[in-house]
Amino acid sequence: MAADPLQLALAALQRRERSRAELRDWLARRGVGEEEAGAALSRLEELGELDDARFARRYAEDKRELSGWGPERIREALLSRGVALEDVEAALDADSQDEQLDRAAELLERKGGDLDSDVARGRALGFLTRRGYDYEIAYEAVRRHAA
Repeated sequence: MAADPLQLALAALQRRERSRAELRDWLARRGVGEEEAGAALSRLEELGELDDARFARRYAEDKRELSGWGPERIREALLSRGVALEDVEAALDADSQDEQLDRAAELLERKGGDLDSDVARGRALGFLTRRGYDYEIAYEAVRRHAA
């Protein structure tokens, strides 16, 4: 007898929070049909166990605090996990430009190194933009760190 899709999904969520799309794909890989998976996901949403808005907020907070990611990198990651754009934007709205600038400057501080040459400043700028900070924030953080 096959496992109950609702129990499978709940067990997956207890191990790690997932978006609706991630959980749907996870169930599909375990042989759960679309209709059964949809019913299980809807029930989990009704119970408050599955919530893409909450997932987006927590994911964004974790990536900001633990990995130093900027909003662009977080946006791309959440969208790739199937989170709706409105939930992504709501999660990103909680991060002010001042907080982003402080975090970017802290990343440069932790990374260490002098920014006394154009090459070093260019590398630092590239580092921050790859982390998902927009150019203006990255530039200001480099300027602040070099001063």
